Amino acid sequence: MIMSLALNPARRLLVPEATRASDVYERLREAIVTGQIRPNEPLIEADLAAELAVSRTPVRESLQRLFADGLIVARKRGWAVRAYGIDEIRENYELRAGLEGYAARLAAERASDGELTKIVAVHEKRLQLDQPTQEVRVKSNRQFHDLILAAAKNKRLADAVYRAGQFYFNLRVAGLTTEDEMRAANADHGRIAAALLARDGAAAEQATRQHIMHAFEIMYRVGEL
Repeated sequence: MIMSLALNPARRLLVPEATRASDVYERLREAIVTGQIRPNEPLIEADLAAELAVSRTPVRESLQRLFADGLIVARKRGWAVRAYGIDEIRENYELRAGLEGYAARLAAERASDGELTKIVAVHEKRLQLDQPTQEVRVKSNRQFHDLILAAAKNKRLADAVYRAGQFYFNLRVAGLTTEDEMRAANADHGRIAAALLARDGAAAEQATRQHIMHAFEIMYRVGEL
């Protein structure tokens, strides 16, 4: 199911149990958020432990955290990825728009010149990609947003964005996004980057909010809901 997420066997003996639990949680969460594990797909504790080459304890702890995050639900035999309804997804996107919009405003005010340079570089590199794979599209998109969030320099805000991020631009959406929609998303990124460079917090916030709601429109169109 998720063999690509398996931990390095050589590392297993060197990493404390608590760290392994955090590692397993991050890998499972990423697999769910990016769409590698689909809604309603079962998550069997023993199977996951075997695939990730860890004991069942860190897997059990990770599944409990994912349940607390609202990403999975309990089933008769183990767990399954939660399938959200349209109203829940819309509300989540509206929450993200507010949180990440404000993060962009803070980034415009607080980012160092070096941080802004990195943000712009990621955007420009994305524009230069020739027929990028779905994985590259997803990774470059998340990198752009993560750099802005880091530049906002507000850990509580970053944590809130992280918890709200159940519905990132994922692999399935990337595969069904049209070229026009990709160009529009890149244009959104360009407007955000320009506002950040101008240190215009209000413009950065507005552009980010619009961009996130555009992403919701794409998810709705492709039937990801």
